[in-house]
Amino acid sequence: MTEATVRDAYAERAPEYISLFGSVDKADEQDQRFIAHWAKSLLGPVVDVGCGPGHWTAFLTSLGADAEGVDIVPAFVQAAKARFPGTLFRVASFTDLGIHDGHIGGILAWYSLIHLRTEDLQSALGELGRCIAPGGTLLTGFFEGTDGEAFPHAVTTAYLRSTDGMAARLARAGFEVLDEHTRTDPGRRPHAAMTARRKA
Repeated sequence: MTEATVRDAYAERAPEYISLFGSVDKADEQDQRFIAHWAKSLLGPVVDVGCGPGHWTAFLTSLGADAEGVDIVPAFVQAAKARFPGTLFRVASFTDLGIHDGHIGGILAWYSLIHLRTEDLQSALGELGRCIAPGGTLLTGFFEGTDGEAFPHAVTTAYLRSTDGMAARLARAGFEVLDEHTRTDPGRRPHAAMTARRKA
């Protein structure tokens, strides 16, 4: 999957995606609590990478975080700016987030890494790590399963990740895993979330 393929696939279905998923109220309450708990620990600005409709970015802002949302899909960014005028949004890529080294306190990558091929995921985690200050944290959510296995996501091809595989990649990118959570809800693919701290 190339970045352009993912961008174009989401751009084509942006209105539908915003309608279905563009509200925190539609997210699992466990995820809301988990992200809110993480937000309380942030020291410095936070960037919601792959923010999509922008609802989690706005959620972080509502909790008092200095939050910004970035996404490769211009339609998502345009809609997020209109829907959440009190929060900052801009177009940016996993390959270049446009952030100075060690400038931010944390990154939320909530299901935004799922379309990256295994060979591209490590590079993306390296870019996230470059941006986070030592002691800052990354929170990522993903579909848990056989590491690297592709599946037909509703928008475009996505990939499962094992918690062991993700933990190993985070370690190679300079992170220390703090905690992980997994669950399987009826009728849904298994879910995993990890919090990791950027090492000095």
